[in-house]
Amino acid sequence: MVWLLLLAAILACSRGDSQVTEIVSSSSQPTRVFTNTPQPSATPTATPTEEPPTPTLDPIPVRISPTPDDIRATPQFRQNSETHVVRYGDTLNYLAHRYGVAMGQIQVANGLQDPNLLAIGQILVIPPPTPEAPGPSYKIIPDSELVYGPSAVDLDSILRVISPESSLANYYEEVDDVMMTGPEILQMTAENYSVNPRLLLAVLEFQSRWVRGDSEDIGFDLFPIGWYDQDRIGLASQMYWAADQLNAGFYRWRAGWLGPYVFPDGRVVPPGPGVNAGTVAVQYLFSQLYSVEEWRKIVDENGFSLTYESLFGDPFSGSIEPILPPDLAQPALSLPFEKGVMWSYTGGPHSAFGNSGPWAALDFAPSSNTPGCYPSSEWVAAAADGVVVRSERGQVIQDVGQDGNEQTGWVLFYLHIDTFERVPAGTYLQVGDRIGHPSCEGGISTGSHLHIARKYNGVWIETEGAFPFDLGGWVPKSAGYAYEGSLIRGTEELKACACRADYNQISH
Repeated sequence: MVWLLLLAAILACSRGDSQVTEIVSSSSQPTRVFTNTPQPSATPTATPTEEPPTPTLDPIPVRISPTPDDIRATPQFRQNSETHVVRYGDTLNYLAHRYGVAMGQIQVANGLQDPNLLAIGQILVIPPPTPEAPGPSYKIIPDSELVYGPSAVDLDSILRVISPESSLANYYEEVDDVMMTGPEILQMTAENYSVNPRLLLAVLEFQSRWVRGDSEDIGFDLFPIGWYDQDRIGLASQMYWAADQLNAGFYRWRAGWLGPYVFPDGRVVPPGPGVNAGTVAVQYLFSQLYSVEEWRKIVDENGFSLTYESLFGDPFSGSIEPILPPDLAQPALSLPFEKGVMWSYTGGPHSAFGNSGPWAALDFAPSSNTPGCYPSSEWVAAAADGVVVRSERGQVIQDVGQDGNEQTGWVLFYLHIDTFERVPAGTYLQVGDRIGHPSCEGGISTGSHLHIARKYNGVWIETEGAFPFDLGGWVPKSAGYAYEGSLIRGTEELKACACRADYNQISH
């Protein structure tokens, strides 16, 4: 017998977007209250309508790019059209990036009157891409400077680059009913998405000069990263978007993606030879904000790199590479709930946080006939020994590496943990100790459940690949689409389903 829950509920579990209700600045700057303020014009696809100027900085000696990574094989782009059968969750924007073509090309090839209307089962013709010359091979940052890893342990020293008179220092925004400062929003973004706060600060300074001063453009007061989307007003939403784009480029490249970058006007450019994942992440972000011509200047040695180095110096000096050591192995992990209690395997491999992150997370829900975000009496339990380094915003972060830092070694990320009876930071847990109750807290979800993921040195570790997410002998296998797939242990196999069914029940 199958007790179906709300499918869309748990499938949206890890999205990190928060509802922005009001944005203001302190009295040391002219007051800005942006709720209900008219916004700059924006296209339906959120294409930037104006481009921020490149900051004028004092001359800085150009860093000689270090030895490039191994050059990958030149991608062989399709010469012919192919077809795609629309599935649940597909959008024209997603398909454009997946196939490396412009949305407009797909729209014209299929005679789509409204690009926002796709039907499940609809067959689309995908024309071949028409790539331009590859991008620059200049390496902007090492991989270790992309992630919230060992180089970001001393967060206080990083935040010292923020000028007391800057827009960032004097910014306040209400996020999820909590009034937060600009630096607090920066830290929250770095923690949620596991993106280095140095990189986030450099992007913000390059785009709007918010770190050292105050932008003279009212558009940047509303959209400080320069992504002109009416659903992305305010620092928090803009930073979330930027962190998501950085993760998209970084983890796709690490997974073997060869490009190309798809620009807002539909032009496509392959990455240059020899670039590394950290560089691809930065190039990917700026490809969503600028024209091809401006982008080529920004991602070369005299562009964004100068802003980064003016704030933090040479990113390759003292970097920790490789960020994942060659002898890395996952510690023994148990199923993240108490023994003798039946749970449902509700979500196969999907994004660790946000919309575009690596598929590093799995979902489990307590077996119940009650749908929705209900109070659960069941307990999420520690999957390993280790201290809780952070417990807030529906999250419990457990250091398995035993050094007490979220940025180093193995870390477990438990999401949607109810505030009620949630374990406090500083608590040392042994395998099976209670962490808290599953809920919808900490993200957008309408079904109480647990979202669990792993990190090492700030890098989200995908559920499959070199380090499979082994939970007491159960290993996930993706079905090719987010949230779909199986858990396998020997000859046993469970199917992920946002429901309670015979085929997804699991216990110790």
